[in-house]
Amino acid sequence: MRLAENHAGRIDLLMTDVVMPEMNGRELAKNLLALYPAVKRLFMSGYPSDVISEQGIIDEGVHFIQKPFSKSDLTEKVRKALDGES
Repeated sequence: MRLAENHAGRIDLLMTDVVMPEMNGRELAKNLLALYPAVKRLFMSGYPSDVISEQGIIDEGVHFIQKPFSKSDLTEKVRKALDGES
Protein backbone atom coordinates (compact mmCIF):
# COMPACT_ATOMS: atom_id res chain seq x y z
CA MET A 1 0.00 0.00 0.00
CA ARG A 2 2.87 2.37 0.74
CA LEU A 3 4.22 1.92 -2.77
CA ALA A 4 0.82 2.66 -4.29
CA GLU A 5 0.22 5.67 -2.05
CA ASN A 6 3.57 7.18 -3.05
CA HIS A 7 3.31 6.29 -6.74
CA ALA A 8 2.91 9.38 -8.92
CA GLY A 9 1.63 7.63 -12.06
CA ARG A 10 -1.30 5.39 -12.74
CA ILE A 11 -1.47 1.73 -11.78
CA ASP A 12 -3.09 -0.51 -14.37
CA LEU A 13 -2.75 -3.93 -12.76
CA LEU A 14 -2.38 -5.40 -9.29
CA MET A 15 -1.00 -8.92 -9.28
CA THR A 16 -1.05 -10.32 -5.79
CA ASP A 17 -0.97 -13.58 -3.94
CA VAL A 18 -4.24 -14.52 -2.28
CA VAL A 19 -2.72 -15.60 1.03
CA MET A 20 -0.19 -13.25 2.61
CA PRO A 21 0.80 -12.26 6.14
CA GLU A 22 -0.90 -9.22 7.70
CA MET A 23 -3.24 -8.48 4.77
CA ASN A 24 -4.66 -10.95 2.27
CA GLY A 25 -4.87 -10.24 -1.45
CA ARG A 26 -8.58 -9.41 -1.34
CA GLU A 27 -8.02 -6.77 1.34
CA LEU A 28 -5.08 -5.33 -0.58
CA ALA A 29 -7.19 -5.10 -3.75
CA LYS A 30 -10.03 -3.41 -1.87
CA ASN A 31 -7.65 -0.83 -0.41
CA LEU A 32 -5.95 -0.23 -3.75
CA LEU A 33 -9.30 0.21 -5.50
CA ALA A 34 -10.00 3.13 -3.17
CA LEU A 35 -6.95 4.90 -4.62
CA TYR A 36 -7.15 3.57 -8.18
CA PRO A 37 -10.77 2.65 -9.01
CA ALA A 38 -9.90 1.40 -12.50
CA VAL A 39 -7.08 -0.93 -11.44
CA LYS A 40 -7.40 -4.46 -12.82
CA ARG A 41 -6.66 -7.37 -10.52
CA LEU A 42 -4.97 -10.72 -11.01
CA PHE A 43 -4.79 -13.04 -8.03
CA MET A 44 -2.43 -15.99 -7.71
CA SER A 45 -2.18 -18.89 -5.31
CA GLY A 46 -0.83 -22.38 -4.90
CA TYR A 47 -4.35 -23.42 -3.90
CA PRO A 48 -6.76 -24.43 -6.70
CA SER A 49 -9.24 -21.74 -7.79
CA ASP A 50 -12.26 -23.76 -6.63
CA VAL A 51 -10.84 -23.97 -3.09
CA ILE A 52 -10.11 -20.23 -3.10
CA SER A 53 -13.60 -19.29 -4.32
CA GLU A 54 -15.34 -21.75 -1.95
CA GLN A 55 -13.57 -20.11 0.98
CA GLY A 56 -14.80 -16.69 -0.20
CA ILE A 57 -11.25 -15.40 -0.44
CA ILE A 58 -11.78 -14.00 -3.93
CA ASP A 59 -14.98 -13.27 -5.78
CA GLU A 60 -16.13 -15.53 -8.55
CA GLY A 61 -15.15 -14.27 -11.99
CA VAL A 62 -12.03 -12.54 -10.70
CA HIS A 63 -8.87 -13.16 -12.70
CA PHE A 64 -6.86 -15.95 -11.10
CA ILE A 65 -3.74 -17.93 -11.94
CA GLN A 66 -2.62 -21.02 -10.06
CA LYS A 67 1.02 -21.43 -9.06
CA PRO A 68 3.27 -22.68 -10.44
CA PHE A 69 2.62 -21.06 -13.81
CA SER A 70 4.59 -20.65 -17.02
CA LYS A 71 5.62 -17.36 -18.59
CA SER A 72 3.17 -17.93 -21.42
CA ASP A 73 0.28 -18.64 -19.00
CA LEU A 74 1.17 -15.50 -17.05
CA THR A 75 1.32 -13.43 -20.23
CA GLU A 76 -2.11 -14.71 -21.28
CA LYS A 77 -3.68 -14.03 -17.86
CA VAL A 78 -2.20 -10.53 -17.63
CA ARG A 79 -3.48 -9.69 -21.13
CA LYS A 80 -6.97 -10.98 -20.27
CA ALA A 81 -7.02 -9.06 -16.99
CA LEU A 82 -5.94 -5.83 -18.66
CA ASP A 83 -8.45 -6.31 -21.48
CA GLY A 84 -11.25 -7.12 -19.02
CA GLU A 85 -11.85 -10.57 -20.50
CA SER A 86 -12.98 -13.61 -18.55
